[in-house]
Amino acid sequence: MKKYFCGLLLCAATLPVSANTANLRHFFQDVRTYSARFQQTLLDEQQRPLQESSGTLWIERPGKFRWDYGKPSNQQIVGDGRKLWIYDPDLKQVSVRSLSATVGATPAQLLAGQGGWEEHFSVQELGKDGALDWVRLLPRKKDSGFDAIRLGFSGRTLHTLELLDGLGQTTRIVLSAVRENNAIDAARFKFTPPAGVDVIGE
Repeated sequence: MKKYFCGLLLCAATLPVSANTANLRHFFQDVRTYSARFQQTLLDEQQRPLQESSGTLWIERPGKFRWDYGKPSNQQIVGDGRKLWIYDPDLKQVSVRSLSATVGATPAQLLAGQGGWEEHFSVQELGKDGALDWVRLLPRKKDSGFDAIRLGFSGRTLHTLELLDGLGQTTRIVLSAVRENNAIDAARFKFTPPAGVDVIGE
């Protein structure tokens, strides 16, 4: 599941002005860099947890991102603007492929800022649920891999991302220690395979 969450950056768009889409538009248009801690949980159809993981992410628009998973197993997912690198230290393996060929009309396409999201998703207002204001993104095509994406905002800050797949499972990503529009070292988005690992792909 981690491969789908290649970053947390939304590309620019023009949306109708309303309470929740104003938050969405801020995130689309005004946030150039983004970093946060994340807690990721995979839930079954009854919302029972199946798998949990956590780590740190960094994003720089357009198209650069890094997700470092620390628990329960280490993994790095890096998009350098051209290629997607997925490194599994336990397996001593790196897979690499073209970022444009990998992302497509998926949540990764939306979050990595690759192309016009409005071509692939429509927006629905969900109103307030608990402390968060929610919007739902629905894929226009059936082959996206996900039935719906929900984004929850605390004020104008993205707090929670939920992805519902075709099996009825939900991947929930809760964000904390968010920093917007702060400088990020360019080295974060560069990846060189360590010596001695197998490289699969391009």
